[in-house]
Amino acid sequence: MRTGLQYFREPIFVALETLRTHKMRSFLMLLGIVLSVSTLIMVVALISGVNLYVSNRIANLGSNVFLVLRFPIITDMDELVKATRRNKPLSWDDYTYLRDNSKLAERVGAQAKTLGRTKANGQTVEDTTIYGVTANIGDMKTEGPASGRYITDTDNEHRSFVALIGTDIADKLFPGTDPIGKQLDVDGRPYEVVGVGKPIGIVLGQTQDNYVYIPIQTWMKFYQTSTMSLAINVQTRGGNWMSRSQQEAETLLRARRHLAPNDLDNFGILDGGSLVGLFQRITGALADSMVGIVAVFLVIGGVVIMNVMLASVIERTREIGLRKSLGARRSDILLQFLTETAVMSTIGGAIGVALAYIFALVIAANTPVPMHVPISAVLIALGVSTAVGVFFGIYPANKAANLSPIEALRQEI
Repeated sequence: MRTGLQYFREPIFVALETLRTHKMRSFLMLLGIVLSVSTLIMVVALISGVNLYVSNRIANLGSNVFLVLRFPIITDMDELVKATRRNKPLSWDDYTYLRDNSKLAERVGAQAKTLGRTKANGQTVEDTTIYGVTANIGDMKTEGPASGRYITDTDNEHRSFVALIGTDIADKLFPGTDPIGKQLDVDGRPYEVVGVGKPIGIVLGQTQDNYVYIPIQTWMKFYQTSTMSLAINVQTRGGNWMSRSQQEAETLLRARRHLAPNDLDNFGILDGGSLVGLFQRITGALADSMVGIVAVFLVIGGVVIMNVMLASVIERTREIGLRKSLGARRSDILLQFLTETAVMSTIGGAIGVALAYIFALVIAANTPVPMHVPISAVLIALGVSTAVGVFFGIYPANKAANLSPIEALRQEI
């Protein structure tokens, strides 16, 4: 009695020999499967890469940190216009009110930003992000100073002209020297460099190291306008406190702004999960749009496999008749042809996975587009390609299994 391995070994070898013997036909048969699997893997790699990138780089607001902002996430233009009229900028008084009245938060800090120009040693850097920060922002952010120190409460109390700079500023304005203790011109005002931040890198093609942190009280003295809004950073005691701390912040700010129970919030609360959810909706829409393309390629590949296997049945009619006359059952013939189509489509799927993986590596290495190929996507792609082969191989396999051995042996070679 044949074991399971022996039972499948012959159909597998026949399938491999068919691929070797009929190279052009095999190429055309596998092309649809290769294209569909490659497209599927590329889309999944892009979506997975973007979601992972957003989670690690963009939505990483800090450890257990959420933001209170002038606006929530708004994706509708009409809603944005309404919110612009309704939502007042967050002021220093809003910040101090939340800071002094919050019972659940670990820390409450404030920051603001604008674009400016930095100069030193005859060199200039344009479009530098000038942040004004309270001292405790340094305890919330994941990137701290690589050397020197952060902004302190004393710096804010005295409205000091001190700055922590990003690595882009340090490299371009102070090449080859330690910038700490040196003077930096920020929009025409001299600041003493007290620290250099850890390198952040590039996010979506834009450098994140072209920045200067200064005391927020100093920032407000020179940059604050009636339309500028602060961002209030709230750090909770832990992940389990996030929801309750957000509800507390919402309640306090609604009370301060005298909002009625039925009034909409005239501010926004943003956490990392909200940002990840937004990008997942965007990438989900991309995935939905690609389903049709993948399905078309799969159907084309399946139809080609079915026609090639029908041709194979005709070519091997006498072989089928001989096997049946020697005792082969209908199930044996059926299994043989289904195994052959499954092997061929699986090989096509494996080629598609390999091509997509190579393309993903090339794109990730040469562009700012994040790509990540999860192992689950590879397994799903191989499973789908095999299933397509089996599905479209059922008709040719049935036709072969139903051949009469007598009629089959009469077939001319």
